[in-house]
Amino acid sequence: MLKKHLFFSTPAYQHISKSCVILFILFILFLGFTHTGSSQRATRQVKDEGAKYQHLMNLIDVFYVDTVNLHKLTEGAIVKVLSDLDPHSVYISKEELDDMNEPLEGGFFGIGIQFTILRDTLMVVAVVQGGPSEKVGLKAGDRILTVNDENIAGVKLSNSGVRKKLKGDRGTVVIVGVLRDTKELLSFKIIRDKIPIYSLEASYMMDKTTGYIKVSRFAATTTEEFTKAMEKLLKAGMKDLILDLQGNSGGYMQAATEMCDHFLGANKMLVYTDGISQGRREELASNAGLFEKGRIAVLIDGGSASASEIVSGAVQDWDRGLIVGRRSFGKGLVQRQLPLTDGSMVRLTTAHYYTPSGRNIQKPYGEGEGNYRAELRNRYANGELTNANSMSINDSLKFYTLTKKRVVYGGGGIIPDLFVPMDTSLNYSYFNRLIAKSVINEYTINYIDKNRKELNTKYPNFDKFKRDFEVTDAMIDEIVALGEKAGVVKDEKLFTPILPTMKAQIKALIARDIWDTSEMYQILNWDNEILNAAYSSLKDGGYEKMLK
Repeated sequence: MLKKHLFFSTPAYQHISKSCVILFILFILFLGFTHTGSSQRATRQVKDEGAKYQHLMNLIDVFYVDTVNLHKLTEGAIVKVLSDLDPHSVYISKEELDDMNEPLEGGFFGIGIQFTILRDTLMVVAVVQGGPSEKVGLKAGDRILTVNDENIAGVKLSNSGVRKKLKGDRGTVVIVGVLRDTKELLSFKIIRDKIPIYSLEASYMMDKTTGYIKVSRFAATTTEEFTKAMEKLLKAGMKDLILDLQGNSGGYMQAATEMCDHFLGANKMLVYTDGISQGRREELASNAGLFEKGRIAVLIDGGSASASEIVSGAVQDWDRGLIVGRRSFGKGLVQRQLPLTDGSMVRLTTAHYYTPSGRNIQKPYGEGEGNYRAELRNRYANGELTNANSMSINDSLKFYTLTKKRVVYGGGGIIPDLFVPMDTSLNYSYFNRLIAKSVINEYTINYIDKNRKELNTKYPNFDKFKRDFEVTDAMIDEIVALGEKAGVVKDEKLFTPILPTMKAQIKALIARDIWDTSEMYQILNWDNEILNAAYSSLKDGGYEKMLK
């Protein structure tokens, strides 16, 4: 089993001059770790170049005119060397490592709250169920004024600063001073513990037989989360599954193959990888799948990458379900995280991956990282997002699905079976400016803060809230006025068409803060054009026609 191979994209690093590259050699990258191909890679050339680089560093240290930071020079050279390999081989400094791994490892150690900074005060938005804060009695709406007797109110807090104060080693104690309904400061002693980061954002029944699951990343906990959600939906009567991978940029390969395993019968290939150092390695399905017979629609878009494309490719190649949406990102490279001598890491591409039919869906990257990143934007300019016929297809990369011999393509993402054009008739720039200025978020938080008791009394359950709660025109007027104060001028031509979407977004945010993200998506998804197309295909016979 290939464990914890990585598939997500990472930001571009600062450009380093070519002179540094000439001075740097691959020996530094491979120093300090061993793998099965190390004897083959320990060539005379690597040794010679390593000695050359070390000699240069000695010369600079002894003779250079000014004081230099040799560590910084080496790090810069590493970054540039990796960027010349491919867009997904990157350097991770020791300081960055924990923050970059945290979302995929599925948790960190802290006190277990969701928070916001409101008027320079730390406010608890929600407490993590079963977490340390819930156990001692912290509640949504609490203001944290002190941490370990240090005042943090009115001192220009930042999100990163709050995290540093509240996160810490497991078993350590943090004492917070909390202002609640009274003027008295309440003191809570909280023992830090592991706080889960969930990769599954929503799961619910859309109707009596159709289940919906949204997965935001493929992390260490995804298999467990997905299995629990599937079991719950199956118990509720699910016959059809809509799996939402829109915007899911990937993660661990193992999590992707274990998800595929639920859909495909024993010994069916899920994916295979191939590289000079590793050779071909195949992943096959077991006989333990939960959903090998029901209908599946997988939702993808340009943000669906790597591990998401493994799932989409396996489902499509075996004619197991319908892929709905727009062409996926196109990342068919496998990364391994490998340590360097000082605690830093390189995330190095070690293989290509291929869908069961043999497709490599990696898009070209030979014209530089800038062009590679711009490719998604170019899809809009080229008309691909609004017209399937504008999509560039390479006939030399034609493949056939394994059961029904339908034509599919490699060479740049998964092309959906059911294309859903982007709606360009609406302009969301006014609404997006309100979001960017935090007007929407602050209004929602303030609204809940002022009306929490009334909301809990009037809407004791989500079904009643979903049915009866309305975002009123008066609420919208308040938001518009707050926007004006923040420098967002109301544009009537842009405002009127997006009003229904705006009201739905605000209602969804309120639902999230009272309940959870599953409830939020139940409200947001009324306007999800790709989801609606998938749902319609399951109900009107389109699903069967496209999978003939």
